[in-house]
Amino acid sequence: YGWKVGLLTAVFSPVLNHLFFGMPPAGVLPAILLKSVLLAVVAGYAANRFKRISIPVLALVVLAYQFIGTLGEWAMIGNFALAFQDFRIGIPGMGLQILGGYLFIKYLVYK
Repeated sequence: YGWKVGLLTAVFSPVLNHLFFGMPPAGVLPAILLKSVLLAVVAGYAANRFKRISIPVLALVVLAYQFIGTLGEWAMIGNFALAFQDFRIGIPGMGLQILGGYLFIKYLVYK
């Protein structure tokens, strides 16, 4: 749907969930917003650059936004171990983003 829809979703989804349901908590909202916006920007760039979907492209997108997001979170909180913990614990979720994202996008394209 494009980078604009991705960016709107990246900002409004966590903010509205926080306002209506209190999740994510206010303390982690900036890091979540950073990573969500990075995901939208990197995915939009990759879609424009590669013009195709593949597991390696999705892996590159996920690793790029997670790596940059971890550095940004480190800058925000000042603790590398805590910022990197989010990356380390998130490895199964990253795998799910790559494989699940690939299957979902393929389903949308061929539907």
